[in-house]
Amino acid sequence: MAETFCFLLRRDLSEAVPDAQWPDGNELSVYREELAPAVHQLMQLGHLEGGGRVPSLDDWQRRFASDPESDPALCFIACDAEGVVGVAQCWTSAYIKNLVVHPRMQGRGLGRALLLHAFSVFQQRREGFVDLRVLEDNLRARRLYESVGMVVVRRELVPD
Repeated sequence: MAETFCFLLRRDLSEAVPDAQWPDGNELSVYREELAPAVHQLMQLGHLEGGGRVPSLDDWQRRFASDPESDPALCFIACDAEGVVGVAQCWTSAYIKNLVVHPRMQGRGLGRALLLHAFSVFQQRREGFVDLRVLEDNLRARRLYESVGMVVVRRELVPD
């Protein structure tokens, strides 16, 4: 089996963060328990495209509730008339754990808006930078991250 690599990317928050431009019809909120099934479903869909795994809904909710780095106020949810269309799940350590945009909303600026919103929130919390990991072969995501000022810090082997 071939080895899989990812990049650790970083955004310096001492630099100005542009205002997020939300696609028409989208509303931003934060995680609430009643959104869990829809958020989980979107994450599963996103991981089919971008790689990685998402545990079962019950396990995911348990991990979300018990993880000391997890904070519902740092899990940004974008919804439109049809439901949850974007999620940026961030940790208190200024780390973006998951960024997922529904396929019907891709290419419309929602991922960029979620990232810029997260950067702004962490900037307000006086963090120096924000990190995330992306699979090396996920070129579409890498282009998005680079377009908002993220740079590669290092290449890492993904554990099995």
